[in-house]
Amino acid sequence: MLSHDEIFNRVATTLEEALNVERDQITPEATLVGDLGAESIDFLDINFRLEREFGIKIPRTELFPDDVTSNPEYVQDGKITPQGLAELRERMPFADLSKLEQNPDVRNITDIFTVDVLTRFVEMKLEEAQQKTLN
Repeated sequence: MLSHDEIFNRVATTLEEALNVERDQITPEATLVGDLGAESIDFLDINFRLEREFGIKIPRTELFPDDVTSNPEYVQDGKITPQGLAELRERMPFADLSKLEQNPDVRNITDIFTVDVLTRFVEMKLEEAQQKTLN
Protein backbone atom coordinates (compact mmCIF):
# COMPACT_ATOMS: atom_id res chain seq x y z
CA MET A 1 0.00 0.00 0.00
CA LEU A 2 1.23 3.47 -0.88
CA SER A 3 1.89 5.98 1.89
CA HIS A 4 -0.08 9.22 2.18
CA ASP A 5 2.96 11.17 0.94
CA GLU A 6 3.42 8.89 -2.07
CA ILE A 7 -0.22 9.28 -3.00
CA PHE A 8 -0.03 13.06 -2.51
CA ASN A 9 3.02 13.28 -4.79
CA ARG A 10 1.33 11.28 -7.53
CA VAL A 11 -1.87 13.33 -7.21
CA ALA A 12 0.24 16.52 -7.39
CA THR A 13 1.97 15.30 -10.56
CA THR A 14 -1.42 14.48 -12.05
CA LEU A 15 -2.67 17.98 -11.26
CA GLU A 16 0.49 19.58 -12.65
CA GLU A 17 -0.15 17.86 -15.96
CA ALA A 18 -3.93 18.30 -16.06
CA LEU A 19 -4.00 21.95 -15.02
CA ASN A 20 -0.61 23.08 -16.33
CA VAL A 21 0.38 24.60 -12.99
CA GLU A 22 3.71 24.84 -11.20
CA ARG A 23 4.45 22.22 -8.56
CA ASP A 24 4.95 24.80 -5.79
CA GLN A 25 1.30 25.90 -6.23
CA ILE A 26 0.11 22.41 -5.31
CA THR A 27 -0.21 22.26 -1.55
CA PRO A 28 -2.60 20.09 0.46
CA GLU A 29 -4.84 23.12 1.14
CA ALA A 30 -4.89 24.39 -2.46
CA THR A 31 -8.38 24.39 -3.95
CA LEU A 32 -8.73 23.05 -7.46
CA VAL A 33 -10.84 25.95 -8.71
CA GLY A 34 -9.80 28.97 -6.62
CA ASP A 35 -6.09 28.27 -6.28
CA LEU A 36 -5.23 26.05 -9.24
CA GLY A 37 -7.66 27.48 -11.81
CA ALA A 38 -9.55 24.29 -12.67
CA GLU A 39 -12.67 24.63 -14.78
CA SER A 40 -15.56 22.18 -15.07
CA ILE A 41 -14.01 20.40 -18.07
CA ASP A 42 -10.82 19.90 -16.06
CA PHE A 43 -12.69 17.78 -13.52
CA LEU A 44 -13.32 15.12 -16.18
CA ASP A 45 -9.66 15.16 -17.16
CA ILE A 46 -8.52 14.92 -13.52
CA ASN A 47 -10.93 12.03 -12.95
CA PHE A 48 -9.57 10.18 -15.99
CA ARG A 49 -5.93 10.84 -15.10
CA LEU A 50 -6.41 9.65 -11.50
CA GLU A 51 -8.03 6.44 -12.78
CA ARG A 52 -5.08 5.83 -15.08
CA GLU A 53 -2.40 6.82 -12.56
CA PHE A 54 -3.70 4.65 -9.74
CA GLY A 55 -5.47 1.86 -11.64
CA ILE A 56 -8.81 2.63 -10.01
CA LYS A 57 -12.31 3.16 -11.37
CA ILE A 58 -14.01 6.42 -10.41
CA PRO A 59 -17.70 6.71 -11.33
CA ARG A 60 -18.39 10.18 -12.71
CA THR A 61 -20.27 11.61 -9.71
CA GLU A 62 -18.35 9.83 -6.95
CA LEU A 63 -15.47 12.28 -6.66
CA PHE A 64 -17.28 15.37 -7.97
CA PRO A 65 -20.99 14.91 -7.10
CA ASP A 66 -22.34 17.68 -9.32
CA ASP A 67 -25.71 15.92 -9.41
CA VAL A 68 -26.24 17.06 -5.81
CA THR A 69 -26.00 20.74 -6.71
CA SER A 70 -28.46 20.37 -9.58
CA ASN A 71 -31.10 18.62 -7.45
CA PRO A 72 -33.85 20.96 -6.17
CA GLU A 73 -34.20 18.80 -3.03
CA TYR A 74 -30.60 19.59 -2.14
CA VAL A 75 -30.32 23.22 -3.27
CA GLN A 76 -32.92 25.91 -2.64
CA ASP A 77 -32.52 29.65 -3.09
CA GLY A 78 -28.83 29.22 -3.86
CA LYS A 79 -28.15 27.39 -0.60
CA ILE A 80 -27.38 23.74 -0.01
CA THR A 81 -30.15 22.39 2.20
CA PRO A 82 -29.54 20.30 5.34
CA GLN A 83 -30.64 17.31 3.27
CA GLY A 84 -28.09 18.26 0.60
CA LEU A 85 -25.33 18.54 3.20
CA ALA A 86 -26.31 15.13 4.58
CA GLU A 87 -26.11 13.70 1.06
CA LEU A 88 -22.65 15.21 0.56
CA ARG A 89 -21.45 13.84 3.92
CA GLU A 90 -22.73 10.39 2.94
CA ARG A 91 -21.19 10.43 -0.51
CA MET A 92 -17.96 12.25 0.37
CA PRO A 93 -16.67 10.85 3.67
CA PHE A 94 -13.16 11.84 2.55
CA ALA A 95 -14.03 15.57 2.37
CA ASP A 96 -14.01 18.23 5.08
CA LEU A 97 -17.39 19.93 4.77
CA SER A 98 -17.10 22.15 7.85
CA LYS A 99 -16.71 25.45 5.93
CA LEU A 100 -19.57 24.56 3.62
CA GLU A 101 -21.74 23.72 6.63
CA GLN A 102 -21.00 27.17 8.07
CA ASN A 103 -21.86 28.91 4.79
CA PRO A 104 -23.88 26.58 2.56
CA ASP A 105 -23.98 28.92 -0.44
CA VAL A 106 -23.87 26.61 -3.46
CA ARG A 107 -21.06 28.72 -4.97
CA ASN A 108 -18.82 27.62 -2.08
CA ILE A 109 -18.97 23.94 -3.03
CA THR A 110 -15.85 24.21 -5.16
CA ASP A 111 -13.88 25.19 -2.03
CA ILE A 112 -14.20 21.65 -0.66
CA PHE A 113 -12.18 20.24 -3.57
CA THR A 114 -8.64 20.58 -2.31
CA VAL A 115 -5.54 18.61 -3.17
CA ASP A 116 -5.80 16.95 0.24
CA VAL A 117 -9.39 15.86 -0.51
CA LEU A 118 -8.20 14.27 -3.76
CA THR A 119 -5.40 12.53 -1.89
CA ARG A 120 -7.78 11.17 0.76
CA PHE A 121 -10.21 10.08 -1.94
CA VAL A 122 -7.50 8.11 -3.74
CA GLU A 123 -6.43 6.56 -0.42
CA MET A 124 -10.03 5.46 0.17
CA LYS A 125 -10.32 3.97 -3.33
CA LEU A 126 -7.02 2.11 -2.98
CA GLU A 127 -8.10 0.71 0.40
CA GLU A 128 -11.40 -0.43 -1.13
CA ALA A 129 -9.55 -2.14 -3.97
CA GLN A 130 -7.20 -3.82 -1.51
CA GLN A 131 -10.15 -5.06 0.57
CA LYS A 132 -11.77 -6.54 -2.53
CA THR A 133 -8.62 -8.50 -3.33
CA LEU A 134 -8.44 -9.83 0.24
CA ASN A 135 -12.05 -11.06 0.20
